[in-house]
Amino acid sequence: MGYPKIGKNRMEAFSDGVLAIIITIMVLDLKVPHGESFESLTSLIQVFLSYVLSFVYVGIYWNNHHHMLHTTKVISGSILWANLHLLFWLSLIPFATGWMGENHFSAQPTQLYGIILLLASIAYWILQTVIIKFQGENNILQVAIGSDWKGKLSPVLYLIAITIAHWMPWLSLAIYAGVALMWIVPDPRIEKMYHT
Repeated sequence: MGYPKIGKNRMEAFSDGVLAIIITIMVLDLKVPHGESFESLTSLIQVFLSYVLSFVYVGIYWNNHHHMLHTTKVISGSILWANLHLLFWLSLIPFATGWMGENHFSAQPTQLYGIILLLASIAYWILQTVIIKFQGENNILQVAIGSDWKGKLSPVLYLIAITIAHWMPWLSLAIYAGVALMWIVPDPRIEKMYHT
């Protein structure tokens, strides 16, 4: 019988809208300080840094999500649900970002931030796996990602960061930033598949 085939345009548009709203919510959390000097901005440093990190993460997901969907012309109901699962975890990033920034990167908010990043990475892997399965063997996405070492390493690093956040939250933040740097350039393998 097979899966019903659905055009991907609505899913892409919906995903883009959700990610845009996520960024909007995060920037609205940057409250204007009372005072007219640059010194009055110092109280916002932690909130701003958490915003920058989360903005980069949302940008990474948007970019890689776009590249991943570029490999398929039609989708299935299971892909729609896997995509919604990813968007659910990404939609919690503004909450975790605000809690972490407002509490100066203390242990438990930093752990929660890492837990959400971990669950979002797992959701992305699930979406990727469902897309590959739907496209059939040796499809563009499967060939392009290869062994997917970044996808396998990222959850391990998140688990390490979540564990050590209780004692060294700043080191956890450094790990979160390191994972972001690892992903900040969109995976060139998919682009190369289209240019060869």
